[in-house]
Amino acid sequence: MASAEDLERIAHSLPGTEARPHFDRTAFRVKKHYATLAPDRLTANLMYSPEEQQFKCMMHPEAFFPVPNKWGEKGATTIVLAKVDEEELTAALELAWTRAGGRWPDA
Repeated sequence: MASAEDLERIAHSLPGTEARPHFDRTAFRVKKHYATLAPDRLTANLMYSPEEQQFKCMMHPEAFFPVPNKWGEKGATTIVLAKVDEEELTAALELAWTRAGGRWPDA
């Protein structure tokens, strides 16, 4: 079971990530926002493509679901932190981070 603290730690480990206030949420961004943590710290929204969203929601429907608005139609996806483990949360964040322009430093 993942937590908001896990999300913050993992997000900050991704190169170039900055955390900033975004309305009532905490946003994590690299070149653009890729995740926002809800004020209750129980869920987060991740920015995916519609195809990535569909796959995540199909594979783990109790943990992932589209944001119920126009952003959701564009791929914004809610993740219920308590429904995933750290490994799945890491993969979910890395996918959104990559879509937002995140890149691993050259080895």
